[in-house]
Amino acid sequence: CLCSVTEMVGSDQRIVGIVIQIFFTLGIIILPGIAYLIPTWQGIQLAISLPNFLFLLYYWVVPESPRWLLTRKQGEKALKIMHDIAKHNGKFLSPHYSEITISNEEVSNPSFLDLVRTPQMRRNTLILMFAWFTSALIYQGLVMRLGIIGGNLYLDFFISGAVELPAAFIIIVTIDRVGRRLPFALSNIVASIACLITAFLPEDIPWLKTTVATLGRLSITIAFEVVYLVNSELYPTTLRNFGVSLCSSLCDLGGIIAPFLLFRLAAIWLELPLIIFSILAAVCGLLVLLLPETKGISLPETVEDVEQLPSHFGKCGQKRKHRDTNSYI
Repeated sequence: CLCSVTEMVGSDQRIVGIVIQIFFTLGIIILPGIAYLIPTWQGIQLAISLPNFLFLLYYWVVPESPRWLLTRKQGEKALKIMHDIAKHNGKFLSPHYSEITISNEEVSNPSFLDLVRTPQMRRNTLILMFAWFTSALIYQGLVMRLGIIGGNLYLDFFISGAVELPAAFIIIVTIDRVGRRLPFALSNIVASIACLITAFLPEDIPWLKTTVATLGRLSITIAFEVVYLVNSELYPTTLRNFGVSLCSSLCDLGGIIAPFLLFRLAAIWLELPLIIFSILAAVCGLLVLLLPETKGISLPETVEDVEQLPSHFGKCGQKRKHRDTNSYI
């Protein structure tokens, strides 16, 4: 979904990828109400699963990405979709759009080797995979921790979900001003510090312990939402869907490991999982500083474009003469 959104808008509008994630948080807020009203887990599963069939309607409603169509040598179809989008937005395509040329390169299916064959692609892939894994592990761990610390589970889950709402707004007001990399790194570092402090706060100050833990939940939510956007911006069109899918699969691995890590370590010491979360978040915060800054750049179309992105030292590669093909939206 995010790949399509990123490819369908211009470089100055990609923040919409963060806006749509607000609805993820709204789902989290609604979930405890559903669980409270439906007493069985089977009923809860049906209630949250059946609405997903509505996504089948997307096939007829959501247009294909023109960028992706061009990589598949379907220029005429891409041009038609671009005309339709421009028409609905009350704009007209410039004459140069009718001169779209298709590369003579053979269309091939992407593979993992494509993501690690060149230096910058390899570094980006490994860091993003770790960031996905860390964000999911810590996020799921902090959510599941609510079930072992006592209190009203429904109310605590609702409150912990509600505190995620400011995450998207914080990103929206900062990410186009200071860039992606700094908020990405700081959110992980703040989550690390919050988890570490929470682990050593005394139990007789519950309000302070809850406040600091909530700050950790907010911070890792920011990191989780930023990784979605950055991941889609750092891969070329030919590899974007595959790259995001592969990296985000580490999110599933983190979610699988989270309950085992949480409950096994909590049996030794209740706060031990927080120490592990803190270490992982700190490492992730430092690693993401090695990623290129993607603020304001056109989406890369080829692996060569990725290799020429500004490095983490602020030194730019060869200047790319590239027109943002989504400026008509």
